[in-house]
Amino acid sequence: MPRKKSGQDTYYVKNMQNMDEKTKQKNEVEKKKEREKRIKQRRKENDTDTEDEILIKMTNKSNLEATERKREVQKKEEIKRQKRRKRISIIIKIVILLGIIAGGCTFALISPIFNIETIEVLNNNIVSSEEVISLSELKTGENIFKFSKNNVKDKIKENSYIENLKIHRKIPNTIQITIEEREPKYSVEFMGKYAYINTQGYILEISEDSKGLVIIQGITTNEEEIKPNQRLNIDDLMALEDIIKIMNVAKDNNIETKITSIDIISKNDYSLYISEEKKRIYLGDNTNLGNKILHAIAIMEKEKGNEGEIYVNGDLNNKFRTFFRQKV
Repeated sequence: MPRKKSGQDTYYVKNMQNMDEKTKQKNEVEKKKEREKRIKQRRKENDTDTEDEILIKMTNKSNLEATERKREVQKKEEIKRQKRRKRISIIIKIVILLGIIAGGCTFALISPIFNIETIEVLNNNIVSSEEVISLSELKTGENIFKFSKNNVKDKIKENSYIENLKIHRKIPNTIQITIEEREPKYSVEFMGKYAYINTQGYILEISEDSKGLVIIQGITTNEEEIKPNQRLNIDDLMALEDIIKIMNVAKDNNIETKITSIDIISKNDYSLYISEEKKRIYLGDNTNLGNKILHAIAIMEKEKGNEGEIYVNGDLNNKFRTFFRQKV
């Protein structure tokens, strides 16, 4: 039969239970501390890993930037080297080219192959070829490259009939001079002589006769200024423009070749003289020239054979009546 537990046994059991409970609680506390310690350790390890990662990343970034900078420096240096090589190459080419040119020039200047053998003058009608060659001062046997075109042009243009010219070196030994001449159209009467002029008012030559050209009377250019290669003064040039208009109208009406002289002493009273008709035509100013010439022609036909003066110098649009005054 089971033994009945005594009070001492009960106390012992309770004490053991209490001890077990405390031991359990103590173990729990230790386990908790251990867990917390492990957690802290893990956190510390994690923090260390993170810092290491950050350091690694920063180190990698720095390495990349350094590498990139190095590449940039190397690239710039390579570009500089290429530019230097290019400059050197260009300089070498220029030196070679200059050497070739210098050699070629030297050969051209000393070789008898390039000595002038022929001088051709083209397109000249008034000035003789001999005169042009003489003015140019070019001579056969001289080197074709040893003269200045501009200097030769200036010398040739001393002849007032020559307005312009072109000089062409025809390699190896021919010079071609192409002339553009001024053409005398009128003669200016002064001091018992005649100065031939073109339509731009350039004085081409002084002569004792009018050469059959239309004579311009009444100019205001000073006598000392009437020299070859000179030009009429501004007033006479303005009158010359009117003369050209008058002559164009006369040409349209087939009487241009009949006009002997034109008097320009007054801009408001130009007059023409026709020697074969022995008539002077008073035109007035430069207005309505077409009608004035037509009226003058009609009067000339009506008064054929009669010497006198024709007056068409009024306003034909305002009832002016043209008339003829026969010389008594």
